[in-house]
Amino acid sequence: MEISLKKEVILDRTLCRIIGVAAFAVFMGLGAFVRIPLPFSPVPITLQTFFVLLSGACLGGNLGGLSQLTYILAGMAGLPVFAGAGNGLLSLLGPTGGYILGFVLASLFVGKLIKYSSKGIFYVFVLFCLADLILLSCGTLWLKAMLGYPFTKSVVIGFLPFIPGDLLKISAASVIYSRLHKRCREIF
Repeated sequence: MEISLKKEVILDRTLCRIIGVAAFAVFMGLGAFVRIPLPFSPVPITLQTFFVLLSGACLGGNLGGLSQLTYILAGMAGLPVFAGAGNGLLSLLGPTGGYILGFVLASLFVGKLIKYSSKGIFYVFVLFCLADLILLSCGTLWLKAMLGYPFTKSVVIGFLPFIPGDLLKISAASVIYSRLHKRCREIF
């Protein structure tokens, strides 16, 4: 005997969107606490990339980008949501500032193109890889421009060390999204 429950807890789509944006902003803050410092880089490995990709995929471009802006505003308002429990404008101007900007761009990118993901999980994986390339490029260019590192040093400390972990996060996010995409489209 199969029982199907189709009753929604929250029927108002606008309220669902607000909750989704807020939830991904909170996930970003929590993802910043999953932090692995690298001794040769001022930028730690965090779980935030995972949530950036899923925010764009689940919420769409505009709401995904809004969730990232909400996360940034929370940090600027003084909440310790940036990596290393950082907050405020100085955190945005530090070594991780370019990555934080990249969060918004990557989420927007995924959200705008995810609607073409009907081709399957491989397309989602490739899309997430391209979004991660945007995110890492923003961070690497930030290290070069704001901290004065040479380009090769910026790539060595701000791009290359993150590829293996990001591939794992991208793979996990791809699998999760492939299982949730129909539901995400219904809700948001």
